[in-house]
Amino acid sequence: MLDKIIKEYNEAIYDTDRDRALMVVHQAVEQGVSPEDVVFKVVLPALDLMVKAISENMDANLAQHFMTAQIADTVTAEMIAKFKKVPAVVGTVVIGTAQGDMHSLGKRIVIGCLKARMIDVTDLGVNVTPEHFVDEAVGRKAQVIGISAMMVHTARGENGSLAVRRLLQERGLEDKIRIIVGGAPFRFDDGLYRTVQADAWASDGVTASKVVADLVKEVRQ
Repeated sequence: MLDKIIKEYNEAIYDTDRDRALMVVHQAVEQGVSPEDVVFKVVLPALDLMVKAISENMDANLAQHFMTAQIADTVTAEMIAKFKKVPAVVGTVVIGTAQGDMHSLGKRIVIGCLKARMIDVTDLGVNVTPEHFVDEAVGRKAQVIGISAMMVHTARGENGSLAVRRLLQERGLEDKIRIIVGGAPFRFDDGLYRTVQADAWASDGVTASKVVADLVKEVRQ
């Protein structure tokens, strides 16, 4: 039965059919599938499949990325409330859009995927100052700071990742907190993340969740 549910859920995701995907999940629970299995055997593997589709240049588009993240966020929140035991948090992340930038769509996709991976996420919003990124990361004991920038000047500017890196250096926090960046400028130049002194970047929200999970593990080793 679970194999059939997985197949139907993945088909709904790739068809960007949100209603059908949610129907598959709800019917699965009604048929006796545990909320834990829905998250860890259906939703999370779907995220990993999307990562594979993206990395291997298969036919995966932005609508599918967004749908996968949106449903993962919705389903995970619903299912966790029904878990017999509250799942352990894998890691903690603060995320926001760089100062001077008001775009939020990419960030919202990332947040949905992170929650499905049991990563605690704090959304700092848009136009976030470097100091606020670092202060919140310290206050929440986050392992990763996620900085989104959709414009070249905010990606490269002195109030984005470069300033966050400088603050981490000044406060002696580089071994405790990693920086990941994302947004259009980094897709156009996949070496830009090094220029702005980030630890990693991701081309899309689904991939970002996997990269962030790896960064969390790196910090905790």
